[in-house]
Amino acid sequence: MDAKALTQRRILAFWLPLAATWLMMSAEGPFLAAIVARLAEPKENLAAFGVAFSFALILEAPVIMIMSAATALVADRASYRQLRSFTFQLNAAVTAVGALLVIPPVFDFVGGTLIGLPPEVERLTHLTLMLLLPWPAAIGFRRFWHGILIRGGRTQRVTATTVVRLVGMAVTAVFMVVLRPDTPGALVAGTALSAGVILEAVAARILAAGTIADVLRRQGTGAPPMGWLELVRFYTPLALTAMLTLGVQPVVVFFVGRARAPLDSLAVLPVANALTFVFRSMGLAYQEVGIALLGDRMEGLRPLSRFAARLGAVVSGGLALVAFTPLAGLWFGTVSGLSPELTRFALTPTRILVAIPALSVLLSFERSLLVARRHTASITWATVLEVLGIVATLAVGIRLLDLVGAVAAASAFVVGRLASTAYLAPHCRREVRTGGGEEVRTSGG
Repeated sequence: MDAKALTQRRILAFWLPLAATWLMMSAEGPFLAAIVARLAEPKENLAAFGVAFSFALILEAPVIMIMSAATALVADRASYRQLRSFTFQLNAAVTAVGALLVIPPVFDFVGGTLIGLPPEVERLTHLTLMLLLPWPAAIGFRRFWHGILIRGGRTQRVTATTVVRLVGMAVTAVFMVVLRPDTPGALVAGTALSAGVILEAVAARILAAGTIADVLRRQGTGAPPMGWLELVRFYTPLALTAMLTLGVQPVVVFFVGRARAPLDSLAVLPVANALTFVFRSMGLAYQEVGIALLGDRMEGLRPLSRFAARLGAVVSGGLALVAFTPLAGLWFGTVSGLSPELTRFALTPTRILVAIPALSVLLSFERSLLVARRHTASITWATVLEVLGIVATLAVGIRLLDLVGAVAAASAFVVGRLASTAYLAPHCRREVRTGGGEEVRTSGG
């Protein structure tokens, strides 16, 4: 890659469809929360949906990085078939774990004994999680095909599949509310999410057909495919990273459930996190951009880093504009449908979370550099530090400082993310020194 050819405009054109995809996905949470908030028993159903979705994200965690793996590794027929087989096996494993979790005695122990959910919230959470069982495998398939599309430069098709997902989700939710308005809101949300992601997976396979055909025609054109052991070594740190990141959610629920104002905190955290995700999602899209455009000798490092700095300022600035102005009342009260009491309750944690979008851009850029260089172990250790930071902050904030649960959780997310990005910084600098970064610094690109 010619470093001078990688302009800010080219990066923007590559990134925009992926950002639009994540942005559309970020609309899922606010849309479903707004529906749940307008149905019967909103506080209990919002809490149940938030807890069930946290469990679904844990089950999804091992397959999340399949998109990054496909973007980095799938170059020809052999590598495609190898990673496709790996994806099928991984999907089967996570679905089996999900089926085990929803067995009533197992879930009673987890939801009732370990987390301590109120009985009605526990019942709704269990039913919602059953409806979300297809979610992890559907995510795994669509992320595999999305990675192939991204490597092929067809990012607009990734966006098109997400349009299918959102339309399917919205139609399902509205249909259920109209047909059976007495259906608990958490069940409406769970059914809509599963329907949407299944339709997205189908659309991704259809739209990736041409790109897959191109890949299958290439034999031995890329680097030799990894052996199975080497592939497992490459992917395991990525899977562990996602599992640790998403697995901390029940830990947060556990602490928040034992803090001050537990039910209010459990009700507003999904809404505050959904708003934060609107801005954070734009940074999440940057990981695959970095992997695809960095270059074999990191020729794209300087333009990619400049774009990341500008993007981080924009996304955190956007969240601050909402959190610290009357737009917050408009979002939480009018759009999300929270009561005035819950709207006021959501303001403080949201303002604490303002730093998260910029930190997410930085983390995505750091990870992209390490994945592209196939050095993934440090990513896991960074996530371990992030989880430890979250747990320690929750313990101090709730046990010692007696903070409101939502405030302690928001503070913990910021502290953990700071620890993660700080840990990866020296590892990235080492990759720059050993991977062609000297030429990058003097190229003027």
